[in-house]
Amino acid sequence: MSQSSSEIISTRLFSASRDRLFTAFSDPAQLALWWGPKGFTNTFDEFDFRPGGDWKFTMHGPDGKDYANHTRFIEIVPAERIVYEHIAPHFQMTITLADEDGGTRMTWRMQFPSAEMCARFQPICVPANEENFDRLAAHIK
Repeated sequence: MSQSSSEIISTRLFSASRDRLFTAFSDPAQLALWWGPKGFTNTFDEFDFRPGGDWKFTMHGPDGKDYANHTRFIEIVPAERIVYEHIAPHFQMTITLADEDGGTRMTWRMQFPSAEMCARFQPICVPANEENFDRLAAHIK
């Protein structure tokens, strides 16, 4: 999988079906349980899971800080792809689900407006995405 200098790609093979992983994201009650890096919790203010719908939430960090988030869904193909625009900092996330070795390969492609912005967020996003995958794996067991 090729990667440009303005994107971060994180991927993991899960021993679960595409439907199970899609539901873990599309059901806000489940998503709130695993979304974010280790130690984070979430409060969802709005979760309108449809193209054009908004997802507004606050991530509560283990350091006691709150991080407001606003995304807008662009494309949703059940059990295959979710694309959303993160408003600030601005980037586009494409989540894909593909059958592989009896499980599902989940890939997150974060596309930033510039290589400079990507480089600034890479040290945060790369380990945070892995922790997010760890939490999802524990959730779907």
